[in-house]
Amino acid sequence: MNFLKKYTGIVAALVIVCLWSALLFYLLNFQIIWKSPSTYIFVLIQMHLYTGLFITAHDSIHGVVAENKNLNRFIGIFCTTLFSFNYYPKLEAKHHLHHQNVVSDLDPDYYKGGFWAWYFNFLKQYVTLWQILAMAVTYNILKLFIPMENLILFWMLPAVLSTFQLFYFGTYQPHKGEHNVNDQYKAKSQKLNHFYAFITCYFFGYHHEHHAMPYLPWWKLAAAKQISESNSN
Repeated sequence: MNFLKKYTGIVAALVIVCLWSALLFYLLNFQIIWKSPSTYIFVLIQMHLYTGLFITAHDSIHGVVAENKNLNRFIGIFCTTLFSFNYYPKLEAKHHLHHQNVVSDLDPDYYKGGFWAWYFNFLKQYVTLWQILAMAVTYNILKLFIPMENLILFWMLPAVLSTFQLFYFGTYQPHKGEHNVNDQYKAKSQKLNHFYAFITCYFFGYHHEHHAMPYLPWWKLAAAKQISESNSN
């Protein structure tokens, strides 16, 4: 038990990476039946696993995946690379800026505008030309061996959908609108519902808890929310 407790972050990362890889391998060889609900359920599951890759990289940025700094960083870089060749150093720098300057002109994740304008500004902060080129090259190589429909439906589409999931539940909902002037974190949390919080964004809907305690990995945010709810009652 002590071993598992000590290496929970690494185990969680391995589980997410292995599930993402195994399901993707299966789906790239999957016979698509457009009228079958299972086709679309697989897309949603893979979307959620993509989100798990990003959340793991996010925890790596906060140094809470592995105690060993080099291993922690390697896991973060590996997960961001799997997630459409995202560039870890850029994510790392901008995410620290977000925490240091939350909901301000210096916050790269914040934008004074509606959902779509904010979303595209959010993408502009992180998507790079090299990332797009890497995706294009990889796609054109893979389509020589894998059906184009499978590549688009199970490799590319879930990644795009995951950006909506991460943005809506992890940035837009927690930081939109007015905030209590006495709240230095300027982050709202969704209502206490651990099942909903997990399936939407790996508990990052409990966003005030994350900003107040960025040293907590994603799987500890549920307990943190439970405590904050108890203290407020």
